[in-house]
Amino acid sequence: MNENPQNQLKEIRSMMERSTRFMSLSGWTGIMAGIYSLLGAVAAYYVVYKMKFDEMVVPSNLETYGNGRPQHYDYPNGLIDLFSEKNILLFGIAAAVIFLSGTTAFYHSSIKAKKQGVQLWNSTSKRLFVQVAIPLIAGGIFCLALLVYGHAGLIAPAMLIFYGMALLNGSKYTLKEFHSLALCEIGLGLISLFFIGYGLYFWAIGFGVLHIIYGILMQKRYN
Repeated sequence: MNENPQNQLKEIRSMMERSTRFMSLSGWTGIMAGIYSLLGAVAAYYVVYKMKFDEMVVPSNLETYGNGRPQHYDYPNGLIDLFSEKNILLFGIAAAVIFLSGTTAFYHSSIKAKKQGVQLWNSTSKRLFVQVAIPLIAGGIFCLALLVYGHAGLIAPAMLIFYGMALLNGSKYTLKEFHSLALCEIGLGLISLFFIGYGLYFWAIGFGVLHIIYGILMQKRYN
């Protein structure tokens, strides 16, 4: 250890931080997750706005928002078909984005943890996982209920808000920049509540653009 008292304090502080925070996140994880999300948004846009809805029975009391696009279907029986062609495609796109983002995060975090000489799956990463998973699972169920009852226009804002809450919940166990990203996601989700017809655009900004910006900043700051 360095004999300079100030350097000793810095090293002690750094060791304490590494013992209580998960420091193996890579900026490339954010960048790639943002790219996957933007590609997913493009694919979802095609599915939502370009596909023909031949199999859908749209009632006369269809509501539209802002740009005139139908975002909320008030079905007579109160439910919609979760396994329609459109929904299956959207679920597939979401699953692909989540799988690719998770795989990329695991790959880059494994490399960084190995360079740092620490275990990837330790008590800190376990706490981080639990704290992030709880709001994400709750948000996923909430969004599924919105879809079932036809409130499709509220899904994008809800996803952004719950995702931001998940990041905020886990920010005390990882990089401090998580806190800023969490507030941006929550704020963007709240704003999008007043622009329901444009939810997909806000989704692309929140999960795509913000992740890329965050990843670039992290890559420059920590690598």
